[in-house]
Amino acid sequence: MYLPKHFDETRSAQMLALAQGNPLATLVCHGPDGLIANHIPLWCDDALGVLRGHVARANPLWLAIGAGLPALAIFHGPQGYVSPSLYPSKHLNGEVVPTWNYAVLHVHGQLRAIDDPQWVRALVNTLTAQHEAG
Repeated sequence: MYLPKHFDETRSAQMLALAQGNPLATLVCHGPDGLIANHIPLWCDDALGVLRGHVARANPLWLAIGAGLPALAIFHGPQGYVSPSLYPSKHLNGEVVPTWNYAVLHVHGQLRAIDDPQWVRALVNTLTAQHEAG
């Protein structure tokens, strides 16, 4: 992703807040038939630095997950179009262009499947409690 240095966020607390506030991540990996993209709510275990999520066995992602399958989780924060008419310099010289302001977090890691009914139940309970809290 193109990221000008002056927009780079390196504070862990800010990145964690974006992920926790916008848990529906786009999870991308390369499966046997090419790229796979899923939209999956992920729980950030900030104590361990781990993302946890659940997919159905019928999901092709479940079948593609091997030990250590590389993946990219993208958390999307607020976003919006910025019109050039908002810039004061537009009225001075007209040399402005539109842009798009957004907050996004890319997390690279390795996918690992856990096929343990007790572990899955605990995770689903955690995800349910998190999302039903509001």
